[in-house]
Amino acid sequence: MTSHCKSISPVRIAVIQFDPQVGVEHCGDNLQCSLALARQAISTGANLIVLPELSNTGYTFHSRAEAYEHAETLSEGRSVRAWAELAREHGIYLAAGFAERDGLKLYDSAVLFGPEGMLGHYRKAHLWNQEKLWFTPGDLGFPVFETPIGRIGLLICWDIWFPEAPRLMAAQGADIILTLNNWVWTPPPLFDAAGRCMASYLTMTAAHVNNLYIAAANRIGSERDGRFLGCSLIAGTNGWPISEVAGAEEECIVYADVDLTAARSAPIWNNLNDLQRDRRTDLYDAALGYRLHAPLPR
Repeated sequence: MTSHCKSISPVRIAVIQFDPQVGVEHCGDNLQCSLALARQAISTGANLIVLPELSNTGYTFHSRAEAYEHAETLSEGRSVRAWAELAREHGIYLAAGFAERDGLKLYDSAVLFGPEGMLGHYRKAHLWNQEKLWFTPGDLGFPVFETPIGRIGLLICWDIWFPEAPRLMAAQGADIILTLNNWVWTPPPLFDAAGRCMASYLTMTAAHVNNLYIAAANRIGSERDGRFLGCSLIAGTNGWPISEVAGAEEECIVYADVDLTAARSAPIWNNLNDLQRDRRTDLYDAALGYRLHAPLPR
C-alpha cells in the first residue's frame, strides 16, 4: 500500500482478465463468468473491481443487426442488473463494459456501480475499426464521478491513445481512471522483450503524465478472426506498474492495494515543477476542450 501516516481511502483494486465470447448463446455464460471472477476477487478483499470492455457480449460482431441483438438498455439490461446487485450485496465498487441500446442507437458503454447503485455511465468516445459500423460515438464527454472511495473516471480501449481524454479527467481531479479494453492483435511487433504491449506503455504513460492511478482490464483469447492481447495492469501515480502485468494468454486477476486519494498529493519530481501548475492553459486552444470541464480542487 502507498506509504502514508494515515490511509484516507484504502482500496484493493482487482483487474479481471478473461475471455468472453461473441454470440447471443454465450451471453449468459459470459455474464456468469464475470460474476464468478468478481466474487473470487471479493473473497481476497478486493473492493474496486474492473471488468473488460463488452464483457458480457464478446467483441467481433458480424453486422449491426447482430450487435443490436447483443445489446441491453442501461435501465433494464440483465447484465447491468446483475452487476448492480453484486455491488450492493458485497458493498463493493465495480466497473463493467456492455453494448448499450438507447432507442435505435448502440453505444460501446461502461457502467460504474457501488453499494448504493449506479455511480457512473460512460459511452466510448473514440471508436476503433468496425466499431464505427455498429456503434454511435459517445456523447457524454469525459466525466469524473464522485464516489465514497474517491474520484473515478471511465475510459474504453482506444480512448487511451488520445492524451486529451485522461488529461481532461486529471484536470477535474480524478484519483483513478478505469480503462475497460479489448486490445486486439495488430501488425507486429506486438510485445517488447519484457512481454509488454504498446497499450501497456500508453496506460503507464497516461498515469505518469497525469499523476493518477490507472487500472486497465483487457480480455484474452481468440474470437472469429480476432485475437486479444491480455497484458492487463494497474499503474501507480508515477506510471510504473504496481501490480503484476498479466500475460497475453491466461485468465487471471491482478491486484494492487492503494490509498486512492493519495493521487491528490502524488510526489512531484523536484521543488519547482508541478504537473497541474505548469500547464500553459493560456496557450492552449479552447478547442482542446479543457474549458468545458470545471476543475475540482486537488
